[in-house]
Amino acid sequence: MEVIKTEIEDVVIIEPRIFKDARGYFFESFSQREFDEKVRHIDFCQDNESMSSYGVMRGLHFQRPPFTQSKLVRCVKGRVLDVAVDIRKGSPTYGKHVAVELTEDNHRQFFVPRGFAHGFAVLSETAVFQYKCDNFYHPEADGGISILDDSLNIDWRIPTEHAILSEKDTKHELLKDFDSPFDINVDLYK
Repeated sequence: MEVIKTEIEDVVIIEPRIFKDARGYFFESFSQREFDEKVRHIDFCQDNESMSSYGVMRGLHFQRPPFTQSKLVRCVKGRVLDVAVDIRKGSPTYGKHVAVELTEDNHRQFFVPRGFAHGFAVLSETAVFQYKCDNFYHPEADGGISILDDSLNIDWRIPTEHAILSEKDTKHELLKDFDSPFDINVDLYK
């Protein structure tokens, strides 16, 4: 696997080695050994999958301490724009984001460490999205910032009139009104 650094330290794109022949393709979607060597040691404990249709926007979510989560995400069918926003108080990149297109064809994965809000928009007719988490989900620790916050300058590539959001996601605060539970010293890893 190749690890591609982004503008924000610790947020990385992972490009697997794809082996193709007349039968199709094969790749390792996750190797603990290689992840430990090239990214950082993480103990993933939960895998999730969602299926969404065009225009669905999910996020920008995070889990509040002590239930914070790192995520390793990928799109196994379709195409999504995936985004991580730095929400660590005192960080030189606070409020900045990294966006990457994840598709069933590029097989890329995106690593989102603790201290970041995460979301995605579905750009294809449907998309199946998978992610690994290094902590179990706790509904009482759910947090978020508005996925439609213009101050974040995220081009979701979805016209607002076509955006489909859950009721919960329409109620998140704007970044300017948000009191982050994370600071620059957050342990990005378990």
